[in-house]
Amino acid sequence: MEALVNYPQQSLFKGSIVKEYLLVVNPEADVWQQVMDEKTNFFNEYRDVNAIKTKPHITIASFLAKEEMEEILLRWMHRIISTYKSFQVSLNNYSGFPTSQTLYIRVQDHQPFKQLAKELKVIDELVRSNGLPKAHLITNPHMIIAKQLESTVYERAMMEYSKKDFHAEFEVKELLLLKRNNQFDTCQQVNIFRLQP
Repeated sequence: MEALVNYPQQSLFKGSIVKEYLLVVNPEADVWQQVMDEKTNFFNEYRDVNAIKTKPHITIASFLAKEEMEEILLRWMHRIISTYKSFQVSLNNYSGFPTSQTLYIRVQDHQPFKQLAKELKVIDELVRSNGLPKAHLITNPHMIIAKQLESTVYERAMMEYSKKDFHAEFEVKELLLLKRNNQFDTCQQVNIFRLQP
């Protein structure tokens, strides 16, 4: 999972245990495998181990929260997400973020993700009112192949991948809330939010 939050010192929160939470979409099994194959190909070509360490997903939101806030976060998120219907996602070709030297697969229609992120601003207000940093809500949905590449690797990969094609579609039927202790920790599943059919 990608780290999108700056980690403040734990001592700022007076004994509370602070976790990073990530709200993500996992693609259906066949698309998951297609993307994983691309990540494996990238690893084989460029020897970037992070490409195969991170699993295929689209991050909708990431934020820090005190563990004692988890119950209220779940209630608020359930209220928001339960009103959403399942939707189609089309993945189409590759692009990159030069500033973070990230290669990713593009999401064609950003609107369902942006609408959801807009509704989740209440979560941002909740975490900030508890003295925590601003939540990162998605503005450009994407599926990462590899990130934080060396500049020469990034430039070479962008040249190669700009000529390649990728296309896949899947239906988003649920969102997963994950948590971890820090950006180097393994994520644990907290909850599955099912969307309406």
